Amino acid sequence: MADTETPATSQGPVIISSSSSERAPIIYFDGASCFGHHNGAIQIELAANLLMPVGAAVRVDVVQTAHLRCSVAAALALREALEKALAMYQQGQQQPTEEIPAVKN
Repeated sequence: MADTETPATSQGPVIISSSSSERAPIIYFDGASCFGHHNGAIQIELAANLLMPVGAAVRVDVVQTAHLRCSVAAALALREALEKALAMYQQGQQQPTEEIPAVKN
């Protein structure tokens, strides 16, 4: 019998419709302002900093950029994707960078 307490994170290949790709919003955020759960749904509020000039000074306003809602299984899949993306980033940071000469022969 299947374990109903543990959601599956890998369900095989998923085919994304090409007609939806260009319509998907790009969400930028500087952090998660708050998070929680309600009726089995994970809730995360994403926020970004806005720099607002005030005379000669600058004020930082924080605005909500997205209200993320998902199932536990989707949250686990998102966490797995973030961990893998961060691992890829760290691998790239460890590789020696090739210097580009100012003049090529």
